[in-house]
Amino acid sequence: MLGFMDMGGGMRDVYGAGVTDCFLDNGISFDYCIGVSAGCANIATFLAGQRGRNFRFYTDYALRKEYMSAENFIKSGSFFNLDYVYSYLSNSSGEDPLDFDAMKNNKSEFIVVATDAESGNPVYFNKKYLTRDNYDVIKASCAVPLMTKPYAVNGREYFDGGVSDPLPVDKAFADGCDKIVAVLTRPVDFVKKPEKFDLVIHRSLGEKYPEVYGKIHTRHEAYNRSLEKLRAYQKEGRAVIIAPPSGSSISIASKDAKKLKKVYEQGYADAEKALENI
Repeated sequence: MLGFMDMGGGMRDVYGAGVTDCFLDNGISFDYCIGVSAGCANIATFLAGQRGRNFRFYTDYALRKEYMSAENFIKSGSFFNLDYVYSYLSNSSGEDPLDFDAMKNNKSEFIVVATDAESGNPVYFNKKYLTRDNYDVIKASCAVPLMTKPYAVNGREYFDGGVSDPLPVDKAFADGCDKIVAVLTRPVDFVKKPEKFDLVIHRSLGEKYPEVYGKIHTRHEAYNRSLEKLRAYQKEGRAVIIAPPSGSSISIASKDAKKLKKVYEQGYADAEKALENI
């Protein structure tokens, strides 16, 4: 079974949008897809076959204050307005609707990774949790701590999937993949370091969400372990890594349209180079 993984990374995952558009242009499909945060949004559009849709979200809609802004944070406590992105824009009557039927009817398995706000453990939502005009599990997967309040699904709160399983390599192979294509939004030799603002995070989350804080505190270790495994799988021929070159990264909340377009084009070009190995 051939799998696909997109690790997300906020606006950095415009890189993944370039990768998935290249796949659509070349007729590449997968048996299994797993996405974290922005990565699961990219995958939903990819499975729906909507070339260019992800690009519009990163380079057009994301520049609007309704999408992400300090004003949003002051008003609601969330920098990213997940309801605006994944309901107002994406619903059937929205400005740029997701083709739900195409996504749902795609034969690929689709797993959305989120973090349970109480336990701090990863939760893996499958496609049955996505229903027409209800993309709450994607919103939950994108709820970046501190920048966004936790998002509730069926009365239970969740944070960004990258908190608990930033690179779900083990999950993909445990679910039966023989080989995976992995999109990273950091260079392949990137070594994640402990959080710079650990004290701030502790003060903000430690009392109400102690298990989530604990996962953030050790997230660099989890990421680095998973990346080491992924690189080993690549040497064995069981993984294909598509990652940006050193020095090309942008911030999680970038609104620089020129840089975003450049990173998208880099993702497309890197995916083209990887096609022969898929």
